[in-house]
Amino acid sequence: MTTAGRDNLMRAEARERAALISDPTYEIRLDLRTGDVTFESETIARFTCDTPGSSTFIDLDAVELHEVVLNGRTLDLSQTPDARIQLDGLEATNELSVKATCEYTRTGTGLQRTLDPVDKRAYTYTQFEPFDAHRVFACFDQPDLKATFVFDVEVPEEWVVISNMRASSRPDEGKSGRWVFDVTPVMSTYLAAICAGPYDGVFDKTSQNGGIELAWWCRKSLRKYLDPDELFDITKAGFDFFQERFDYPYMIDSYDQVFCPEYKFGAMENLGCVTYTENFIYRSKVTEAERERRAEVILHEMSHMWFGDLVTMRWWDDLWLNESFATYMAYLAKERATRFVTSFVSFANDEKAWAYRQDQLPSTHPIVADIPDVHATHLNFDGITYAKGASVLKQLVAWVGEEPFFNGLRRYFKDHAYANTELSDFLKPLAEESGRDLETWSREWLEKAGVNSVRADYETDGTTITSFAITQTAPQEHPHLRSHRMAVGLYTGGKLERSLELDVVGERTEVPDLVGAPLPEVVLPNDKDLAYTKIRFDERSLQTLTERLKELEDPLARALSWGAAWDMVRDAELPARRFVELVCNNLPSETNIGMMRDFLGRASSAINIYGNPANRTHARSKLADVARAEMLGSEPGSDMQLAWARTFISSARSTDDLELIRGLLDGTEEIGGLVVDTDVRWLIVTWLAITGAAGQDLIAAELERDPTDQGERYAAAARAGRPSAEAKAEAWERVVGDAEISLAMLRSIMGTFQAPDQEELVEPFAPRYFEELVPFWGRRGLDLGLSFAGGMYPDLFTHDVVSATDELLASDALPHPLRRILLEQKDDTLRVMRGRAADGSL
Repeated sequence: MTTAGRDNLMRAEARERAALISDPTYEIRLDLRTGDVTFESETIARFTCDTPGSSTFIDLDAVELHEVVLNGRTLDLSQTPDARIQLDGLEATNELSVKATCEYTRTGTGLQRTLDPVDKRAYTYTQFEPFDAHRVFACFDQPDLKATFVFDVEVPEEWVVISNMRASSRPDEGKSGRWVFDVTPVMSTYLAAICAGPYDGVFDKTSQNGGIELAWWCRKSLRKYLDPDELFDITKAGFDFFQERFDYPYMIDSYDQVFCPEYKFGAMENLGCVTYTENFIYRSKVTEAERERRAEVILHEMSHMWFGDLVTMRWWDDLWLNESFATYMAYLAKERATRFVTSFVSFANDEKAWAYRQDQLPSTHPIVADIPDVHATHLNFDGITYAKGASVLKQLVAWVGEEPFFNGLRRYFKDHAYANTELSDFLKPLAEESGRDLETWSREWLEKAGVNSVRADYETDGTTITSFAITQTAPQEHPHLRSHRMAVGLYTGGKLERSLELDVVGERTEVPDLVGAPLPEVVLPNDKDLAYTKIRFDERSLQTLTERLKELEDPLARALSWGAAWDMVRDAELPARRFVELVCNNLPSETNIGMMRDFLGRASSAINIYGNPANRTHARSKLADVARAEMLGSEPGSDMQLAWARTFISSARSTDDLELIRGLLDGTEEIGGLVVDTDVRWLIVTWLAITGAAGQDLIAAELERDPTDQGERYAAAARAGRPSAEAKAEAWERVVGDAEISLAMLRSIMGTFQAPDQEELVEPFAPRYFEELVPFWGRRGLDLGLSFAGGMYPDLFTHDVVSATDELLASDALPHPLRRILLEQKDDTLRVMRGRAADGSL
């Protein structure tokens, strides 16, 4: 057998192991009282072997192995390779005991340990997807070897322990001791969870099915910021929606949700114990768009309790289906069960934009990806797996019909409960319920990469349409045309006059039903956003939208129009400064806060990234002037005021503008309704530091006001953003030389290291990046290595950077994950260079 090596697992190995053993169970005892670097781990694993006498291995990444006993035989530990324990001479039924010392992490994987600087309390939590459970206990760490788990955890005084199940035995309050948990349902190793520390909890209960016990947990120092009423409201609405839609009850009687410090991802769907980033605890005022985003994540993870936890993919090839389904269902649940009734406007703004960007990179891949090993999985937590997959599922629902879709889905859950499946298991009941050919659909949509473009091709007699067709094209790199279910909308005076739904197949689809219709001002292909495709407008429609996009009454139609304009910027078809003009002319009238937030951000990207640097000062000044006026003129305390204020702060360059934001910080200036709270203060401090209008003293004073770990990360980012050679050298040394840096801190520093207008200061670090990349990867491992590779890539957008990238790509020794990131970064660089050339040609 060819092996993958330390902390990796090949698909072929996993299949071979799954064919050999079955029915594993785990009893796991952890002792978290032994220090702040390591902990003790004991596992008793029981399993059957279909071929007695054969051999396999169990995964464990330990600092030290103390004892391994298989069926009464003590094994020779000297023959154990890294992260694996060889198991020879298996019997029909087996019992394995493993005692080891394991290590806490600072990368958000395995068992993370974080010290809260506010009260010096320590918090731990686990993160196991896709292949990190074996950092904490011995297990067959692959999704298709489902097992039951019993956790027995010893912790210090005042700690609580939260796991997949509620505790069956726990110490008296305030006492150290053992927490023993009920046996879990059968589930994959990556779904097991332990959160231990002095977490503070709030509790409630659902009303359905006898009531599910609910809890939200967070650090004690953040408890005052928790908003449990809204969190419970979203949770209860989700359970009501999913249990009715799926016609399958939630599997256990408790549901814990835990905010975790220095969290690596947005959230993780551990069965009955969902973990979240603390970014969703709001220490400052946020807009409704940010609350909607949090609701999406809550509902996404809850959807996984059925699709992912109850029924689980066999291998990571089908990760896309797991994540895409949860993404689509979260948006549907938001729209149907919560106050966020324009949910699919956000879907168009956020998910579709992410998908289109990812699908045009050289690293794009079919939705059904080839995942030969676990390391490849890390690279596919991307816009194809999540956003394109969800977009295509949205198209699938339109293709088969919503009722057949959910009828098939209910059959899927009942037929495969507690088992592992592949894509064909999912599509079969949908095809049977709808009568649609999903084999052809799957080949077109799931097995081929790339995004198509559609446009309306029509003729008129000056007042009516005399011929109408939808044409479809494909990029040269992925010349595949697809079958789309889409709508075509005709708009005049901002109002929808007519919308027609049809199948678009091949290069040209005639639409005779629109012949004779009055000539509209705007023709919107993919009205209602049913299909996954880029839109290109005819000249009449484009001219109308340029002048009066704000007049479109339907927020989804506006979102699609904004999105198409942004696509044109990225494709060097619309100069960046014209996009900024479009934003300044139309966005002040926008009523959807999510759309406003997204496209204010993209206006800043147009200026700082895609725009010619020679035009930057004028474009930024124009945006700052509009943002300042809207900030002062918006309803006091409104989301719109806050969104414009954030944009104004991060666009301020003139002396007057910088004086205003400094006055907001020190209290000498006030704007009615605008609360200069913690996040706004740090935004001002960071921007003043980036522009050179403030130094270490101001940063230190703000950190004294906010001596939290979040404050420490804000301060580090502000220091890294200062426009001096010394500041850049200090930041580089912290990133490269600090062996104890956490992943969260690394990301904060990298976020401002290459701040706008600082190209000359960071240019000397470009050759150092290419020299350091592979050694850093070797020293620091996958999580920090991936972040460094993307976050510190030189944002200089020059041919020299492209040449240096090509030179490194020519190396046969370059690890595959780094190769992919470099290919993506090079493509982005070339795209920006084309955009800047287009902006400079006016």
